[in-house]
Amino acid sequence: MRLFSFATAEKRADYLWVLRAFDHARANYVVLLHGAEVADRLATIAADDPAGRLTAAEIGPLLEQLHQWGVLERSYDGSRAATLAEYRNRHFVYQFSQLGYQTFRAVEDVLGARGDDASLSRLALPDLLADMNELAEANRAADGDLIYRKLNRLDSTLSEMAARAAQFYLTLGDLVRTTEITPESFLTHKDALLTHMREFSSDLARYAPKIARAIAEVEATGIERLLARAAASDERMFLPVEEREADWAARWRGLTQWFVAAEAGLSESERLREGTMSAIAAVLALLRRVTETRRGGVSRESQLRHLAGWFAATPTEDAAHALYRSVFDLGQPRHLSMLHPDADVIPQSRSWWDAPPVEISRTLAETGRTPSTGLPGRVQRNDAGIRRLRERQLDQQRARSVAAASLAAGGVYERTLDEQETQVLLSLLNAALTARVPVSGRVASSTGSDSGVRLTLTPHTESTTVRTARGSLHLDGLRVSVQ
Repeated sequence: MRLFSFATAEKRADYLWVLRAFDHARANYVVLLHGAEVADRLATIAADDPAGRLTAAEIGPLLEQLHQWGVLERSYDGSRAATLAEYRNRHFVYQFSQLGYQTFRAVEDVLGARGDDASLSRLALPDLLADMNELAEANRAADGDLIYRKLNRLDSTLSEMAARAAQFYLTLGDLVRTTEITPESFLTHKDALLTHMREFSSDLARYAPKIARAIAEVEATGIERLLARAAASDERMFLPVEEREADWAARWRGLTQWFVAAEAGLSESERLREGTMSAIAAVLALLRRVTETRRGGVSRESQLRHLAGWFAATPTEDAAHALYRSVFDLGQPRHLSMLHPDADVIPQSRSWWDAPPVEISRTLAETGRTPSTGLPGRVQRNDAGIRRLRERQLDQQRARSVAAASLAAGGVYERTLDEQETQVLLSLLNAALTARVPVSGRVASSTGSDSGVRLTLTPHTESTTVRTARGSLHLDGLRVSVQ
């Protein structure tokens, strides 16, 4: 699909004109073109179109981009250099790649196609019959080249007829499905369509049995030998002989399916003939619709216009909604069946107009289903918040362990404790002081442990002072040791 990038690029018109110059040169048996030669050919074929007036300097980047997309192939031509400087600048010449040319032709076919140019060629049927008879004679004479030419022509003719048939019925279907039923829209297509369909259908009915018999005669001469000779004369030399023979076998099966009925179904020609007759009936039905419209004066279009006038004339928005509900009947009825709590007082047979209202659940009124307890509600878990709190807790524990180890290693005296060490010391003091039991007499000592360390309070003859980040902590008659 990258090959089609030039058709949707910003400079798509410039790319198209450059490729048209290559196509014009190809028609004149010139394959390789330089940027200056492309500019000269554009001056000839663009005529007065300003989009095609490109200079060699503007064409150079376009050629490079087309080469990047794979549409053009690039090669070096040293013979174009007149000086050493030009030789060093590397003159490049360009030509269509195989797929690039097919891509360009596909885009040109789409641009030149007409949606209303749909026809079924009845002149192709006599050519198919004549080529089929000549194919049988060529197979009897073992003329491989003639067999290849006839098969190739049969395949091209049948492919064109199938494509035109598909386009024909597509156009006809759009005509039949149209909502614009006016005499003008019908008369634009009526004469040409009916005449052409009748002629093609009659010719198809006359030639289809003859072509089926001709196919049987060809197969009687030896279809395997015919396909082998066609593959041997096929000009696609880069394909192995087995693949060429398989390709021609598939094409021959497709050709026979057009005119020879299968065991379980109709042939393509029979389907086409039936489709043609159905198309005639559809166009005649369209004629009846046009006639009835002219006779009654009421059409779908006039009805919709009249209804639109009603909507435009409604005084309020509520009136417009009421009109919409009445016209399109798109309300939401709720059919309920339930008993009054006191069935003896209010029997089930009493009309809803006479019975008092009954309380119903919101679920029953909105959805028509009786309420149920259902499954328990899903627990809302904040996994991200839990993970953040856990990480914060682990960080605090690690910091506390480091501070406790620092207290055990450096002691608490003759230095100033930081904030973390102060918190650990206070928690250890809290645990140690809580363990002291006040009794008469003197408590020998008390301990408190946390974060892998143990704090011991021992009586001392004097008060001790611990300097911390929060200030000085005075311990009356106690001394602190941390292990």
